[in-house]
Amino acid sequence: MDFAYSALQQEIRAAVRELCQQFSLEYWRQCDARRAYPEEFVRAMSAAGWLGALIPEAYGGGGLGMVEAGIILEEINHSGGSGAACHAQMYTMGAVLRHGSDAQKQRYLPAIASGALRLQAFGVTEPNAGSDTTQITTSARRTANGYVINGQKIWTSRYQHSDLYVLIARTTPIDQVQKKTQGMSLFLIDTRAAGTAIRAVPIETMINHETNQIFITDLEVPADALIGEEGQGFRYLLDGLNAERILIASECIGDGRWFIEQATSYASERIVFGRPIGQNQGVQFPIARAHMAIEAADLLRLKAATRFDAGEPCGPEANMAKFLASEASWEAGDVAMATLGGFGLASEYHVERKWRETRLYRTAPVANNLVLSYVAEHVRGMPRSY
Repeated sequence: MDFAYSALQQEIRAAVRELCQQFSLEYWRQCDARRAYPEEFVRAMSAAGWLGALIPEAYGGGGLGMVEAGIILEEINHSGGSGAACHAQMYTMGAVLRHGSDAQKQRYLPAIASGALRLQAFGVTEPNAGSDTTQITTSARRTANGYVINGQKIWTSRYQHSDLYVLIARTTPIDQVQKKTQGMSLFLIDTRAAGTAIRAVPIETMINHETNQIFITDLEVPADALIGEEGQGFRYLLDGLNAERILIASECIGDGRWFIEQATSYASERIVFGRPIGQNQGVQFPIARAHMAIEAADLLRLKAATRFDAGEPCGPEANMAKFLASEASWEAGDVAMATLGGFGLASEYHVERKWRETRLYRTAPVANNLVLSYVAEHVRGMPRSY
């Protein structure tokens, strides 16, 4: 078993790190303070081809695997930035890649790979249908020319910066299907052509990930907006979740390493009572524990990514990696806050911003309690808890 990164993977890490160094911590602080989208950063990542890493070379992408994609997002967060600004561009296209028609792939994937089109918005959650996607009420009614969609979505991030929008809607009412997971379909919506049929209302949150509530009224879409087969949307949705969880875990690994470096540096330099505070076991032990938690989570992240790239089942590994990495990054953030004391709360030290950002991943894209339920049922064989 070889735990070493290949020469190519090391080159990718170095190149992404070099790009990220062009965007200082102050750049990210200013974006956060202004609640501004990091347009310059996303444009630079797109131009370098990193956001098209998982798109095959035949469609103009990088043709890289999940391990390499994880390295990219890890380095963004390890640099002090936020991969949340653009991570969906990397994995949301998977619905088109794996289930779209040849025409959809030829039309959209090259433009997504180059950054000419952005696919960052994903509409799943609804006000009355959170983690239970089967209860969505957004509907898509068949017409002679395509579909008419009506409904609501919530927690749709970066809609205003997305040219395309992957949306799941019911094409068959839930009371007319044998299984509640049936009758849902995925659509690829051109937001530029939607006009007033889609209205995005921003939700003000404590972190800058630009999330919205979406209101859809009589949105007419052509028949070729459907991804794959009608009624198979839930299956397609599940198919993309492992990639999402692995990449979110990668961002958390990057966050955790950044926090630990900040805490270690400050503890080694801060002198109190004539000695560095890091000389005290009460300060150094929590940092050491946080470091070990990140390293352990990283190993499971890499196992999940390796299985994904090999085409092997990786649901348990992907879910557990997301859980462990998000908990470890939160622990590391808390340790950094405690180590810096009052300065941890000062925006000029950037810890409080990163602390807020990494907290998101204990809740999204799936709450960690649901991961525990998944592992209990599907890994340990215990009775379903919900």
